[in-house]
Amino acid sequence: MFGDDMILKGMVLLLILAGALGCLVIIRTDWKRYGFLYLASAVSANVLCYAFVSSGFYSYPNNVLHGDALIPYGLVSTVFPFLVLSGVRYSPEKWIWKIPFYWAVVHLGVLGEVILRQTSFFVFGPEWDLWDSYTLWWLFYLLFELLGGKIVPDNVRRPINASSFRYGKWAWIVLHIIVISTIFLAGIYVGKTVF
Repeated sequence: MFGDDMILKGMVLLLILAGALGCLVIIRTDWKRYGFLYLASAVSANVLCYAFVSSGFYSYPNNVLHGDALIPYGLVSTVFPFLVLSGVRYSPEKWIWKIPFYWAVVHLGVLGEVILRQTSFFVFGPEWDLWDSYTLWWLFYLLFELLGGKIVPDNVRRPINASSFRYGKWAWIVLHIIVISTIFLAGIYVGKTVF
């Protein structure tokens, strides 16, 4: 557990501000299409979050659900849509490269969830675990990738070049650093929680 909730709230606020700024930068390229995608992802993420909290799958103790908008509403309304917008704007054109791209995105998201879970802000219910979250992250981002492909035309996208995912190139290196380090950290986490 983190000792000082104020430091954690400050870090979460910085993350929210960065997500909001990132959303605004991408929305400026085509405010109608990316704006619609932002609204669709923010609304659906908040509805899902509310439904899961109402079902008891996870909770936000210490009155942060209703008494403080930072978690979950602030995070869910900025960081999740920023990842959706970034995915639609920058994911490679071919699905053979989109999957590794989203693999890294999902691993970073679940890592953030594990970090939040170590605080007093976020608690899993007995019916929910990281595998449920992992699956939901995949479904959420791949569905929005499909929706974004229908809404956002190619001329306002900036896909990462497929050759960047080849051995030794920058995207290959970044992907491997993210995936290998998060898998290693997941092994440590499982070891701590199981044994």
